[in-house]
Formats: sequence, structure tokens, C-alpha cells
Amino acid sequence: MIGMKKFLPARVFYEPEALEYPLGKELVEHFRGTDIPVIETGSHNRVSGIPGKTAGQAYREGKRTLVIGVRKGKEFQSCKPSAHYQLPLVTSCPGMCEYCYLNTTLGKKPYIRVYVNVEEILGTARQLMEARLPEITLFEGAATSDPLPVEAYTGSLKQAIEFFGQLEKARFRFVTKFTNVDSLLEAKHEGHTRFRFSLNCAQVVKEYEHATPSPEERIQAAGKVLRAGYPLGFIIAPMIRVEGWREEYETLLSSLAQELEKNAPNNYRSSDLSFEWITHRYTTRAKNTILEVFPNTMLPMDEEQRKYKYGQFGYGKYVYRPEEMAEMKTFALEITEKYFPGAKIEYFI
Repeated sequence: MIGMKKFLPARVFYEPEALEYPLGKELVEHFRGTDIPVIETGSHNRVSGIPGKTAGQAYREGKRTLVIGVRKGKEFQSCKPSAHYQLPLVTSCPGMCEYCYLNTTLGKKPYIRVYVNVEEILGTARQLMEARLPEITLFEGAATSDPLPVEAYTGSLKQAIEFFGQLEKARFRFVTKFTNVDSLLEAKHEGHTRFRFSLNCAQVVKEYEHATPSPEERIQAAGKVLRAGYPLGFIIAPMIRVEGWREEYETLLSSLAQELEKNAPNNYRSSDLSFEWITHRYTTRAKNTILEVFPNTMLPMDEEQRKYKYGQFGYGKYVYRPEEMAEMKTFALEITEKYFPGAKIEYFI
């Protein structure tokens, strides 16, 4: 999976109900035509048969497993403060980032789920939008996933982009670390989808973001997306105080600015870009899970070097000390303005 251009699962499970939908039938038939094992499962929420004797093995095999299912619930989770609702097209991601919060929310085997009842999901989105008229409703497509790695199989991301392109009072946003963007470049987005990339400095990607494209590859993909006229944004996360962190992050933004300038359409303005900066933080539960899955991790998780902060959901997390956080915030705001004058910084946390 290193340098992965296209996600290729080691095994595929499917719910029988998925065969009642054209996409589900098409996916199952496709994988049955390969050497990949295709297995029926009773529910996409409870899949057995994924190998792995240790936590690390189970995690890695989960990341190599694709489950084709039907999303049953009509309710969408809220997605504050970045959007009004999550848009549930995919769950999980084949990337293996050591710090990822999904490591603690998706269990021991974080397999990738795709939902084939896309029309029903988009229909629910329309109803939620109509209930909030005349306000604009914002949907987030990557709250519990990275939907791009499986797009070559499902096409559901392009379908969602074009769906929201037709709606005056709805907007769509998603974020990805992956680079297989070509199938989305001609989508009729009408400026209603903000295409965001998760970026990090070279040292962090090399050490902690396994099975993901390099910063250079992501930046090149962002250039393509800018040229296609999408509203564009970037999440710099997690910002980590690695050795030489100032130089590392400035190199990242300098390279990004050069690539975007090279691909900029005539109406390009850096003030149209959005940035989200998130510093590294962790909970005790997350640390324990990370140490199980990545026993040799070098993630900086020394509680004596951190401040314990209570969160809005009733549990606390370890964040950088106030003086370090202030230094990082000043730096992040300054270099964003230096390379992208007037760009919107949605938050720094």
C-alpha cells in the first residue's frame, strides 16, 4: 500500500441487501471477476472473518478490507462547527496515520465501508436542506472517512458533487490525503463543493502518515483541482513540533504557493482559499490504542510535556502548553498570510 495510487482490497464483504441496488450489484460482480475473495456478511456493522492475531495485524488487515453495505438510518449526524451535517457515503480510510482519531472510534478492525444506496442518502440531504430554507445548508463528506480512495469503484463522490451543484441552497465539502482526482475534474460542481486537501510537512508524513501520498503528490493534485475551478481549502493537521518544525511547515506552504500559482486560472485569488490549522492532541484512550497498533511509534505523547484540557464532550485531552500553542498560532497565521494573502483561516486549534 506504500505509494498507493489505487486502493486494492485484500478481501471484500457485502450485505445481501446491497445487491438490490445497481451500485451494489455492480461492485460485487466486479470483485467476483477478480482474484479477491468476495464474502457475504449479515451486516456492515458486524463483520467477522478479518484476520489478525495481534492488534497491529488486525488493524492492518482491517485497512485492507472493503465492505459493501446499505446505510439504513435516515438521520445524519451533526458536524459542528465546520458544517451542519455529515454526508455518509464512506466510513474509514485505507491510510494508516498513527495519530488518526478514527483509530479509537472505529474499533480494532477499521475496515472501509461504502454505501450503495447513494440516491437515498442524497434524498435525505435534500430534505434536510429544504427544512432549513431559506438558509444555506452545509454538508461534510469526510467526517469519518476519506472518500477519495474508493471513488474509482463507487463514483459516489462525483455523484454527490453534481447533486449539490444543482442546489442553490446547499453546499458540500470534503477533505482528502489522496491524489486520484482526475475523475472529478470535469464534474459539474458549479462552485458548490469545496475540495480540501489534508497536508503536512515532509517529516510528519514520512514518520506518521503511512500508506498515503507524499506532500508533493498532494500539492500537485491540488493544482489540478484549482485549475478545474473548485473552491479549494487545506487542513494542516496535526501540526507537530518536530525538529525544525518552523522550516518544515514554511517549506510546505512555499511549495504549495508555487504549485497553485503555476496552475491558477485567470480569476484566481489567494483570498478565495481556506485554511484550517489543527495542532497535535491526544486522549489517554487514543494513546493506549496507538501504542497497541503502533508499538514503536515516535509520536510525541509525553504527558509531562503537555497541558490537560477538558473538552466539550465530557473528556479531556493532552494539548501543547499555552506558550507553545501561542507560538505555533502566531507562526501559522503569519506564514499563511505571507504565502496566501487574504486567505480565510477558518480556525486554529
